[in-house]
Amino acid sequence: MRAAVAGGSINQCYRIAGSGRIFFVKLNSSCNRSIFEGEAAGLAALAATATIRVPSVICLGTTDNCAWLTLEYIEFVEPAAHGMTRLGERLAALHRNADDRFGWVSDNTLGATPQPNSRTADWPSFWRKQRLGHQLTLAADNAAPKPLLDKGARLADGLDVFFATCDVKPALLHGDLWGGNAGFDSSGSPVIFDPAVYYGDREADLAMTELFGGFSAAFYAAYRSAYPLDPGYAVRKQLYNLYHVLNHFNLFGGSYARQAETLIDRLLAEL
Repeated sequence: MRAAVAGGSINQCYRIAGSGRIFFVKLNSSCNRSIFEGEAAGLAALAATATIRVPSVICLGTTDNCAWLTLEYIEFVEPAAHGMTRLGERLAALHRNADDRFGWVSDNTLGATPQPNSRTADWPSFWRKQRLGHQLTLAADNAAPKPLLDKGARLADGLDVFFATCDVKPALLHGDLWGGNAGFDSSGSPVIFDPAVYYGDREADLAMTELFGGFSAAFYAAYRSAYPLDPGYAVRKQLYNLYHVLNHFNLFGGSYARQAETLIDRLLAEL
């Protein structure tokens, strides 16, 4: 039995049941197989840490005109009383999985946007070129307002200032951790999914949780208790969220340009 289910704006998603098993299946055009390959690799990396539950990957494949990714189906429920606390604790545990360089073994995608991940030893350089610079280049191609692009270039030139007093270590990140990409299974355990995995500053994951809401005060208290944050996070989170706001402009246009420019103005004031 097949039933369409919600799964974002990028893929067609279905719940497929039969022979006593249930699967979650995503479909896209065959030319987008790499999106599913990146997602499957990210889920495998997150699962390997044994810190937080993610859907198991069953298989992926391609026909002449269709690519698919089949995952374990997880029935989500409302979080129990201590659900958000457990999510904060387990995310902190995930972020203690480290590497010696920033980036990832391959490029992947953030939503439908290509996300470059060339391995880099220096975090400000990685963020300047492969995150902020990449999105600004796409924004120029998408006719972003010139003031936004000019200010963005100035911000990219001054990025080192934001890291002068902190030593960023490469942590394994979910990469796209907003409220719609986290939930709770029937036992109350937290689950994260739809990743855009790479090794980066753990603050980038925390910042994304604040951008669109969905995470409670208990989540942040638990995370900070398990893995305290540097005071500079209050400023840097705006830099990290600028990446996602620019990505939304590049995907959807509209008012995201003004939101991005507002963030850039705030950050330029810190230089």
